[in-house]
Amino acid sequence: MVIPAMSLLFKILPEDTWESAKKAGKFEGSPLDRSDGFIHLSAADQVRETAARHFAGQAGLVLVAIDSEALGDSLKWEPSRGGALFPHIYGDLPLAAVRWVKPLPMTNGRHQFPEETFA
Repeated sequence: MVIPAMSLLFKILPEDTWESAKKAGKFEGSPLDRSDGFIHLSAADQVRETAARHFAGQAGLVLVAIDSEALGDSLKWEPSRGGALFPHIYGDLPLAAVRWVKPLPMTNGRHQFPEETFA
């Protein structure tokens, strides 16, 4: 299994969920994350599909950019149902690993990603 070399990974969240995580000093995962036992992330080449598939039509979201190297051994790349490798965090997301957080606005029913996502 070849692990992708990435520096930034991404998490899409409702803005109020992110605000709660900032107050708590860590992100413990969404209800789905906690149910699955890990925090779901996306690589830059996966995040648009993640938004379309799991957040279609949802406004009020933020895109959280995470430094993969800061996650250490808690980061695992695992195959999805379709076989593609996706990044997962086993444990909490430490806020120190977050590089930036930006709004994920909607235009004509589609999320508009900041250019830094793909740099």
